[in-house]
Amino acid sequence: MTAIIDAHHHIWRRADLPWLDGPMQPRIFGPYEPIRRDYPIGEYLSDITDCGVTASVYVQANWAKDTFEDEVAYVQRAADETGFPQAIVGYADFLVDDVRLQCDRLTKYRGMRGLRMQLHWHANPQYRFAGEPDLARNATLQRNVARLADYAWTFDLQVFAGQMAGAAELAASAPKVIFILQHAGMLEDTTAAGWEQWRAGMRHLAACPNVVSKLSGLGTFIHKNDPDHIAALVRETVELFGATRCLFGSNFPVEKLWTRYSDLVAAYRHALKPFGEETSRAALHDTAAKVYRLNSLGGGNHGT
Repeated sequence: MTAIIDAHHHIWRRADLPWLDGPMQPRIFGPYEPIRRDYPIGEYLSDITDCGVTASVYVQANWAKDTFEDEVAYVQRAADETGFPQAIVGYADFLVDDVRLQCDRLTKYRGMRGLRMQLHWHANPQYRFAGEPDLARNATLQRNVARLADYAWTFDLQVFAGQMAGAAELAASAPKVIFILQHAGMLEDTTAAGWEQWRAGMRHLAACPNVVSKLSGLGTFIHKNDPDHIAALVRETVELFGATRCLFGSNFPVEKLWTRYSDLVAAYRHALKPFGEETSRAALHDTAAKVYRLNSLGGGNHGT
C-alpha cells in the first residue's frame, strides 16, 4: 500500500479561532456544529489510524491575525510531543510593507515550511474571504511573496477559478517560490459552464512551472465524500499538472463533517488507480515530500 503524506490538515483549540468560537455563520463547507470544538493532535492521530499516513502538513486555520506566532508555537509543541505534523504552513499578512518582520519571528520553529494568506473572493458573499477579488495582482503582496524565496518557504495559494489568471501573474512574479494551489482550485460551480471556467483557470496555473496543486477539499462545496466527483477532479487536475505536481491533503477536520478518514483515503486511492502505481505514489507521497522538504526528516509512522 502506497504510503501517504497528508499535505493539508488542521488541529485547533476552539477558543483560539474567532470564526469557530463566534456565532455560527454560513460557510463554504455548510453547517459546522460538529467541528465547533477542540480538534487536538491526538484526535487527528486517531482519525488516521491504519490509513497509511506517515507524515503530515499543518495548514493555518485563521487565528486572530496578531496571534500568528502563537498558532505556529502551538502546532510546533504538538509536533514535538507526538511527531505530527512534520511540517507547518503558518500565516502572515502579505499586505504589510515588509512581511519579513513576521517571517523572522517564525524561523525559530523547525517545522516551518510555508505561509498561507487566503486570497479567495467570490461574488457570492458566503464564499468570500478576501476583501477584494484581485489581491494576487497587488504590487505589495507580490513583492512580499517573492521574499519567501529567501526563507525557502512555499506560498499556499487559495483562489477561485475567476481569480486564476491573476494568480498565475503572481506566480510568474515570484519564480523562485513554489506555489501550492489549495483544493485543486476550489470548483464551486459544477455546471458545464463552471467546469469550463475552472479548466481555463487551471490551464493558466498549470503553465506556471512553480505551481503545484493539492488534491484536497474536494467535498467542500458538495458537502459529501463522492468518489465519482473526486475521480473527475483528480483526473483532470493530474492531466493538467502531471503527477509530480499534485499532492494529497485530507482537509481534516473540515471533511470530517461528512466522512471518515479511511473512506476519504479510499476515494482518492480509487481515483488515482487508473494512472498506475508511479502516479499514485507521487500524488499521495512523493510530491508533498519534495515541496514541503520532508525527505530529510525522520517523521512518524502511524498506522501503516
